[in-house]
Amino acid sequence: MSSSSPASKAIVRYATEQDVPTILTLIHELASFENASSAVHATPNSLLKTLSFPPTFPTGYARTLLLFDPTTTNTPAAMALYFHNYSTWRAAPGIYLEDLYVRPRFRGRGYGRRLLGELAREVGRVGGERLEWSVLRWNEGALGFYEGLGAERMEGWVGMRVEGVEKLEGLGGWGVGVEGVVGGEGVEGSAKEGGGEVGGGVVEG
Repeated sequence: MSSSSPASKAIVRYATEQDVPTILTLIHELASFENASSAVHATPNSLLKTLSFPPTFPTGYARTLLLFDPTTTNTPAAMALYFHNYSTWRAAPGIYLEDLYVRPRFRGRGYGRRLLGELAREVGRVGGERLEWSVLRWNEGALGFYEGLGAERMEGWVGMRVEGVEKLEGLGGWGVGVEGVVGGEGVEGSAKEGGGEVGGGVVEG
């Protein structure tokens, strides 16, 4: 990246608790672009409870990078919201990029590439080997952009999801409890009873 390019001069930092209203605004903007505004249920309070913030990231499940254009450092130009995952085949951690969003007036300046570059570095810092994300099939422009950066389409895989309290409770009916310690408290029940067996991405039973 050229040292004189807008992307190289942009400021990237981790979001803090004070940035939560801005994060929610960016989430709504992205959802509107994807024609899915009604699907957003996030609130400032729910984001505060579930996101992780610096300096120690003590709680929460996901982190957020905010990118600021050098000429407008008071409001973010782009956002990358991500969490760490794990590959059993590689026995190595990685990063799953949940949302990457560049505001329309800041596109074409390399900001998406800059954020992906910062995430790739983060993968390296944790000893990981994989950075992955999902793209809507109709967004051919984004698909081409990512392929130009070395990303590959996972054509042989189909994403699966169980979403919503009722569906999760229904599926949870197959569980009977896990032995061990969770959050400092013992969990009653045995994983040896009932349900099916999960392994290698295949469920039997």
